[in-house]
Amino acid sequence: MAKAKAVLIHLECTECKSKNYTTAKNPTENKEKLRLNKFCKKCRKHTPHKEVKISKAKKK
Repeated sequence: MAKAKAVLIHLECTECKSKNYTTAKNPTENKEKLRLNKFCKKCRKHTPHKEVKISKAKKK
């Protein structure tokens, strides 16, 4: 049986909108978006972080 592919995602602070963490998520197991309490370096406190997709860089 083939392995399910993990998708890379960013975790973005809900207060300052900075993308602090990158993690992998298995979309077949977790359909809803992740929301985790993590430490934000910019806010200097623990804040909720939500999942956002990684935008692919355009090639020149």
